[in-house]
Amino acid sequence: MQMFRVAPDINPEAIAIQTYETFSSVSILLLDLADSLEDKPRHLAMAIYQLSEMGLLLAEKTLDSERAIAVG
Repeated sequence: MQMFRVAPDINPEAIAIQTYETFSSVSILLLDLADSLEDKPRHLAMAIYQLSEMGLLLAEKTLDSERAIAVG
């Protein structure tokens, strides 16, 4: 069952910006959550935070590439 779909005609830069903002928000929320936890649950929250940071870096790289294509 597909719940979400990206419009086929959407601007790739707009997708990259939205992705970046989403990962950024998730990272902040995970750090706040980790601060309220201890031991194993905290380690789990921090591991998920690190994954979200990797997603943030990938989104940033995609955004940079989209902007370079638009300028180039």
